[in-house]
Amino acid sequence: MLFDEGLPHLDEHAGYRGPTACKAAGITYRQLDYWARTGLVVPTVRGAHGSGSQRLYSFRDILVLQVVKRLLDTGVSLQQIRTAVSTLRERGVEDLAQITLMSDGASVYECTSAEEVIDLVQGGQGVFGIAVGKVWRDVEASILELPVERAARDEEQDFPQDELARRRAARSAS
Repeated sequence: MLFDEGLPHLDEHAGYRGPTACKAAGITYRQLDYWARTGLVVPTVRGAHGSGSQRLYSFRDILVLQVVKRLLDTGVSLQQIRTAVSTLRERGVEDLAQITLMSDGASVYECTSAEEVIDLVQGGQGVFGIAVGKVWRDVEASILELPVERAARDEEQDFPQDELARRRAARSAS
């Protein structure tokens, strides 16, 4: 086990607006918007549906954003990053802290033990690694002072409505 510290309980309905997520992950809003529109990292607390609605990103989303940024910074292709993100999505939050992502610049490898990391390095495949648990701690520290929001009950539906859409629906129902 790479990290044996207890992980904090995460509120699934707490989220961070786009600019806050950008600041915590160290990315631009343009990157965030592009990644959301292309499905690379989509907000899980609340997506943008309709005019005036705001995306809300969970802690886990910001963690994945930070991992994507680090992989991009080291030259990994967007195609390989998409594969790595897909693997991260399949895991529970607690499992993420146990993963070290290794890359040779072309491929991304998932390691869950120190032995796997050593095997990759000795085999000449791993050039750099990203300990997701370390990224977890970095993101956790960066969002401590940033504003958090809770998604309202009507926003937790699959297709939430903004205020204008609710008014239109109420008007057409009358």
